[in-house]
Amino acid sequence: MIQQKQSPLSNLEVWKQWKSEGLLSAKQSLIEHYLPLVEYVVGRLLIGLPKNVSRDDISSYGIMGLIDAIEKFDYERGLQFETYASWRIRGAMIDGLRQGDWVPRSVREKAKKIEDAYQKLEQHYLRTVTDSEMSEYLHITEKEFQHMLQEISVTTVCSFDDPIKEEEAETRLSLMVDEKAKNPENQVNEFYLKESLAKAIDKLTDKERTVVSLFYYEELSLSEIAEVMCLSPSRISQLHSKAILRLRGSLGRWKNQLMQP
Repeated sequence: MIQQKQSPLSNLEVWKQWKSEGLLSAKQSLIEHYLPLVEYVVGRLLIGLPKNVSRDDISSYGIMGLIDAIEKFDYERGLQFETYASWRIRGAMIDGLRQGDWVPRSVREKAKKIEDAYQKLEQHYLRTVTDSEMSEYLHITEKEFQHMLQEISVTTVCSFDDPIKEEEAETRLSLMVDEKAKNPENQVNEFYLKESLAKAIDKLTDKERTVVSLFYYEELSLSEIAEVMCLSPSRISQLHSKAILRLRGSLGRWKNQLMQP
């Protein structure tokens, strides 16, 4: 994470001026202070995007996300603003890109096809399926399967603001935010979601688990992970795509089970 020279949170007066008194000058001060955070998130997100994606466009989306984060952040809860804002900024960037339809429909269809295949095969075999089994199910060669994974690698960047299913309003972030309300049904659902996700991660191959851990927990870039694992960046991208598609399939099964009477 970037280092701030002097955080406004070290002087709560700035946040108080904005939240309690509504001073626009205080809000502007916060925006200007945290603009480097936008550039940090832009740099990480661009690693997995096509070269034709405009950095300026992504930055614009990110600034809107930063403004939204400043407007909604509750400084009195004692949370770290940088972490909260990073989620909002990244989500705003991805939402903006998707509204611009930057990924061809054919690529999204391939991603959905592979995701469904992982879901069906792993539910049938109750284990991690191999590339050869996937290729046979899809009626393509393993080389063609690897090429498909490379094509759809740009679609596997997840936003916490994305819906769990396209036709539903519930987002991934809604399962993580603590609203200080002890809802038994939500607690049970969250428990089974975490359990399903843990089981799904266990079913990943060793290399896929390593990539997921380094990317999402250690916050390494794909090129940095490639150096750590002594593999090519394209191979790391493939492993990341396969892991995300497997996890999506597992979460889809979890959602379907909850809906069954």
